[in-house]
Amino acid sequence: MEAGCSPFKIILGSSSVARRKILAEMGYEFTITTADIDEKAIRKDKPEELVMALAEAKATAITSKLQWINSQEKDSEPIILIAADTAEAISQKIPLDDHIKDADPTLLITCDQVVVYGDAVREKPSSKEEAREFLKGYSGGHAATVGSVLVTNLRTGIRKGEWDRVEIFFHEIPDEIIEKMVEEGIVLNVAGGLIIEHPLMLPFVKQVIGTTDSVMGLPKSLTEKLIKEVL
Repeated sequence: MEAGCSPFKIILGSSSVARRKILAEMGYEFTITTADIDEKAIRKDKPEELVMALAEAKATAITSKLQWINSQEKDSEPIILIAADTAEAISQKIPLDDHIKDADPTLLITCDQVVVYGDAVREKPSSKEEAREFLKGYSGGHAATVGSVLVTNLRTGIRKGEWDRVEIFFHEIPDEIIEKMVEEGIVLNVAGGLIIEHPLMLPFVKQVIGTTDSVMGLPKSLTEKLIKEVL
């Protein structure tokens, strides 16, 4: 879908159903593409640094893929971008002809998220057993989500990104609810196996300090702020 009423186009660099839903709720139309990166190969000491590094790596991978497709269409050599490239380096590598300079900008949105539980940083569960362990840990306890949003203006190469943290407190979660969540399987596809908006989980969420859209992976206010900054 191409944005019909916005003076720019949006590419969402995520396969997340929740992020698609949120971006649509914000009134945007968009296309979707994903990054083929080894997330486990990127490690940082702090969760805030990790989610930002992963969003950057995804943006670079997708930008490189899009440029490769464009170069194939033009029958020219592809431009290879690496994770260390800065926004300035990207804008220098991508030649902008007059047509592109005059065209509406295209914005790429990439994100990442982890759950912080105690001193542990949790990404997507590797198995049902790990997902079950994660959910049992939240029961009667506390966890936090740390998520990043990075917006790249593909016309200029400018990137702006920030992270957001939300604290979540839980009532006791019955074992049968945990089993239903695990058997359903959707918890395997999200950071920390945590889906507070799920009808089975929602009654056991005691308090959320922050916004639900941030927990779901795309904080609306932060995304709007970054879109304005890159434009």
